[in-house]
Amino acid sequence: MKIGGISTRSVWREPDGWSVGILDQTLLPWRIARLRLRNDADAAHAIASMQTRGAPLIGAVAAYGLALALRADSSDDNLHRAYARLLAARPTAINLKWALDEISAAVRHLPPPQRAEAAYRRADAICDEDVAINTAIGQHGKRLIEAVAARKRADEPVNILTHCNAGWLATVDLGTATAPIYLAHDAGIAVHVFVDETRPRNQGASLTAFEFGQHGVPHTVIADNAGGHLMQHGRIDMVIVGSDRTTGRGDVCNKIGTYLKALAAFDNGVPFYVGLPSPTIDFLSDDGVADILIEERSGAEVSAVTGRTETGGVGTVTVVPDGTAVENPAFDVTPARLVTGLITERGVLASSREALEAAFPDHPSRRRPPEAAA
Repeated sequence: MKIGGISTRSVWREPDGWSVGILDQTLLPWRIARLRLRNDADAAHAIASMQTRGAPLIGAVAAYGLALALRADSSDDNLHRAYARLLAARPTAINLKWALDEISAAVRHLPPPQRAEAAYRRADAICDEDVAINTAIGQHGKRLIEAVAARKRADEPVNILTHCNAGWLATVDLGTATAPIYLAHDAGIAVHVFVDETRPRNQGASLTAFEFGQHGVPHTVIADNAGGHLMQHGRIDMVIVGSDRTTGRGDVCNKIGTYLKALAAFDNGVPFYVGLPSPTIDFLSDDGVADILIEERSGAEVSAVTGRTETGGVGTVTVVPDGTAVENPAFDVTPARLVTGLITERGVLASSREALEAAFPDHPSRRRPPEAAA
């Protein structure tokens, strides 16, 4: 995707060949800053602080973080230590553990001197695989948008609602929920996206709107609570969101507020789709509400808001009275029954265990996962 008209990935190897570059997403859209990660501590901090975020992207950054650790010390002890540090950075998104397991599997049987190079190769491959997966998701989802467009007047856009940021900033490139939108837009299909602001961190208003603005996709930011109203008045043709973890039976864990959008869509007969890369599936989880650990983040994300001030600077203001208790769950779970379809790299699937197992018989989580860094 593009920043200032220049094609850009969300993570890359720096010219030195070993350090890793990312965009500091906590500063977007007000400032475009690139960070250099030099060790696994840098990678873990970037993930935990949400300088880099989105389930597929934190998996890729964690993979490079383990490679950075092995470059410094390729011993078994350091492999275990770095694995544990990176795994603890954020607990909910399954891609993080998946990527760490992929690196561990690629190196643990090698002699220590060969481990770092093998880890970098696998991390590079994880990034390229992510782009290929997202492209396939985009192609399958684009057909859904085309079908809606065929039923509308030529001067009417397909109106799509999305939540949070499941775009190229949340992946290595192209995005999951946004991939069908980008491909449809680039193919000349008239689309318009209603972008939830997505409190408390406003990742829709800041990141998704930034992406669409850079790429020229027509969009409108709305308050989180406006989506149901727009659906009632026939102004939403479909909803497409992302996923940080999807259980074996098709429950979808995504940014807090997704469940409420799914309920509104179900009540108003609006199709509700999930852009779902296969590394986000966790066949070892069944009941999303019972099985998935929901990350509880700092209450400061709710009690304070950062934005551009009247003087043109960027500032943070407190929006609740002093001493007010704040709770900040980062995700919620949308039951499979509310999901119209899962847009995967292998097609649009029913949100059910049968459909997922048939499409992904070779999925790593259907086997007993390898012991961490064993």
